[in-house]
Amino acid sequence: MTDLTEAARRRQHILRAAVRQRLLDPERPELLLAGFVDLDGIAGTVASLHRAFPGSLRVLHAFAAKANSLVPVLAELRRHGMGCEVATGGELDQALAAGFPPDHIVFDSPAKHRRELERALGLGITINVDNFQELSRIGDILDGRPPRSRIGVRVNPQVGGGAIAAMSTATQTSKFGVPLTDRGSRERLLRAFEEHPWLTWVHTHAGSQGCPLSLMARSVAQAVDFAEDVNHRLGRRQVTGIDIGGGLPVNFATDEVSPGFDEYVRHLREHAPALFSGRYEVITEFGRSILAKNGLTAAYVEYTKSAGGRPIALTHAGVQVATRTVFQPEAWPLRITAHDPHGAVKHGRPVAQDIAGPACFAGDLLARDRALPLLEPGDIVALLDTGAYYFSTPFHYNSLPEPAVHGVRVDGDGQVRFELIRPAQQLDRLPTP
Repeated sequence: MTDLTEAARRRQHILRAAVRQRLLDPERPELLLAGFVDLDGIAGTVASLHRAFPGSLRVLHAFAAKANSLVPVLAELRRHGMGCEVATGGELDQALAAGFPPDHIVFDSPAKHRRELERALGLGITINVDNFQELSRIGDILDGRPPRSRIGVRVNPQVGGGAIAAMSTATQTSKFGVPLTDRGSRERLLRAFEEHPWLTWVHTHAGSQGCPLSLMARSVAQAVDFAEDVNHRLGRRQVTGIDIGGGLPVNFATDEVSPGFDEYVRHLREHAPALFSGRYEVITEFGRSILAKNGLTAAYVEYTKSAGGRPIALTHAGVQVATRTVFQPEAWPLRITAHDPHGAVKHGRPVAQDIAGPACFAGDLLARDRALPLLEPGDIVALLDTGAYYFSTPFHYNSLPEPAVHGVRVDGDGQVRFELIRPAQQLDRLPTP
């Protein structure tokens, strides 16, 4: 174990404990695959987020629920002082079930139904309006009454995209928000703030994975500039808050956490210094960067074979838990480590091999031509950095069941304690007609 990094030793320690405690068991179909959330790691990551922003700033760090909407995970984040950003009525239900108070919840869907808006306004949940039609709908619902909610408008600064088009939301033709550079759009939005004194926030989000920090910071700068324009034009501090979104990219190549929240704050200070002036409250909406590196997925190797001279390991983890990686491997590569049946890291000469999933289509591959110690039946593969969007957002191809998810804490004496977050789905217990 001396040649392993601290992070690798911790993963090995957790996997060996999971095997000993029969949370992974090659003899039980429902335990051939499981997800693990490092609850100690979450505490450390959230603490680093709080430290990155100056204590003089009034900030609500709202976790983006779509990154991992499992209610016990959301409740853990709430206990560490976070709020919750939701993008659907379902995520709103999960946030409330996790115990978030309504004034710590932010509702950010581009297609909010009238009943969803009525519910959110009734509860006093913060709402970021996506478009002028939604703004009109909210005005009709309020009917002249002052809102309990903080209400803002999402602006699209149209500053461009990052390396992954699907993750870039500040492009010229993005479906999100009110564009600021389209002809007449900015002026129309300024008039809307003038007509609706209850519009007191501005929201922006440039994108996530693949977006450079400078692009994200320039997006925030445009939102702050628009807020300053509103207040200058109206001669009063109507806009009192800026929601800067989330989107901090994650390093999926190594154990290093980079970039960090502190680095992003340095970019924000450079591009949007008025954000730190004290004139505005701030909301953040980080998701992947909070959870990704605090989770892993483990699965048994069922069979091994060779085709065209290349070894293939057939495992129980595939498209059902790594959907983005399977369908867009170039954009979403995952690190994979090889372990023996007891959970210990395998050593040996690396051999190029394919790591395949159980689904019935040829593209269900976690990795192609990946150099690892040669896998054998009964071994375990660990998919790293999967705490966000992977096991928490299962894809039910071939009716593959949802795996169990366990929270993990390691005591000072090295004892590993597991907490069930989600039980394994039992397809043999489905209701019958």
